[in-house]
Amino acid sequence: MDSSTTAGLWDRLTGIQTAPERWLVIATALVALAAVGPRPLWRVSRNAVTIAHEGGHGLLALLTGRRLDGIRLHSDTSGVTVSRGRPTGLGMVLTAAAGYTAPSLLGLGGAVLLSAHRITLLLWAATALLVAMLVMVRNAYGALTVLLTGGAFVLVSWLAPADVQAVFAYGVVWFLLLGGVRPVFELQGKRRRGGAPDSDADQLGRLTGVHPVVWLLLFHVVALCSLIGGGRWLLDL
Repeated sequence: MDSSTTAGLWDRLTGIQTAPERWLVIATALVALAAVGPRPLWRVSRNAVTIAHEGGHGLLALLTGRRLDGIRLHSDTSGVTVSRGRPTGLGMVLTAAAGYTAPSLLGLGGAVLLSAHRITLLLWAATALLVAMLVMVRNAYGALTVLLTGGAFVLVSWLAPADVQAVFAYGVVWFLLLGGVRPVFELQGKRRRGGAPDSDADQLGRLTGVHPVVWLLLFHVVALCSLIGGGRWLLDL
């Protein structure tokens, strides 16, 4: 690749793009809300939230010095991330806490980039994260899910016109912000009915001695604060 091409790619990556009009931003929020709301749609769209959830576990495992053995994503939208290292300590706590907070925090980070009009940077960064996750996926369904998701980002990033890229990027970020809220309420419901005894909140309770309800409350706070803050950035309020 010659220097002019490299320079062109760098300029494209770091350049500033035009944000869509306010009504389009609101429209993408409504579409994302529709994907998160009705149960039939949620059964499909929740796969993307699971990718972010398990990716959060995997990323924090690596950042805290644990050995990431692999990630599995299942057709019922559940997933599991296996890492090796000390079974207790800060690294394990951060790894366990990263799952339910990851979609919302990724959405918040995306909202920051979009408020700075870095649409291309957002799309390419998301693609890079999906490629990195694909390497660690250890089952066929998970690999297919990540591959299809990453493929959508690649097609939009390289082939779609700028206005379509902008609408797609805003839709993805709204989906992460809204999609990060529902799983926490679902977990709360399962725990109320006596289910999910090995949930992330319960694991954190055993690791820290802090009641799982406190960790569940933390998940709620992160999700709702990210939605409010990210929404304000996206709407330029």
